[in-house]
Amino acid sequence: MTTPEAEQSQAEPAGAGTRGGAEVPAGGAEQGGEAQVTAEDGAGRPEERLERAVRAAEQALIEYEIAVETFRVEVENFSRLHHQKLGPMYARLDELDARIAEATAARTGDPEDIRKADEARARVMPMPGVEELFHGWMDGGGLFPEAVAMLTDQPVRPPERVRPSDEARKLYRELARKAHPDLAQEEAERSRREEFITRVNAAYARGDEALLRELAEEWAAGPAPKEQGPTPAEELYARLEWLAQRKEMLALVAKELEESAIGAMLRLAPDDPDRLLDEIADQLLAQVAEREAELAALLG
Repeated sequence: MTTPEAEQSQAEPAGAGTRGGAEVPAGGAEQGGEAQVTAEDGAGRPEERLERAVRAAEQALIEYEIAVETFRVEVENFSRLHHQKLGPMYARLDELDARIAEATAARTGDPEDIRKADEARARVMPMPGVEELFHGWMDGGGLFPEAVAMLTDQPVRPPERVRPSDEARKLYRELARKAHPDLAQEEAERSRREEFITRVNAAYARGDEALLRELAEEWAAGPAPKEQGPTPAEELYARLEWLAQRKEMLALVAKELEESAIGAMLRLAPDDPDRLLDEIADQLLAQVAEREAELAALLG
């Protein structure tokens, strides 16, 4: 098993440096303050060096994502095996601990021992959630309206009907005629009209005359002018920045995996995790035997 950081260091392109946190090829600053570009470097476009930097960073990120995902799968598989093989043993230990505490409390009658016995049993039999107890009558936020009505013998109040004003109906009809999607001749315009009509329908359903007036003014003003897009160089720099942020996020995911309980166990035996499970199982079996002997002595 190899951690993501180790695999990433092996996948780094030779001669790569960093810019804004993302890996880029070395050689960004040339002698004499001017770029010495040869024909092989591609002198046709000034963005070509930046494009190569982006491609290198993308490839490095892909390799790192593969490493992180591989490690995540290893952790999940080991966690599943750990639960399948050791889960019953942990459950048996919890049950024995509860029975030992109960036997001790029955023998001594001490309130503190009784409290400990109750806590031990609670760990074996967790309390059900609110939803399970009340079967749809309530949740963490309280009783549902239907439940309140049934308990207080009051009918559930039906939703109030909305009666749009004459002016609201007039505005709605005008907007529907002007902005109907079927009037569009291009797909982009049709999408704009569909989104707008959806807002018009929602306002009319609520009888919101003021909002319908605002929508009428918005439609009369026409579509917002298209913003000037970024230059190719700006897009490439933005891509590098995104790659750097993505790498940082993946590094956090990898760190959480490695520092988790299962990840820490995997690091103890990276080449033979099954052997580690066998060793833990042997330890748990020994603890089970000790608890059973202790319980037998208490029960006499």
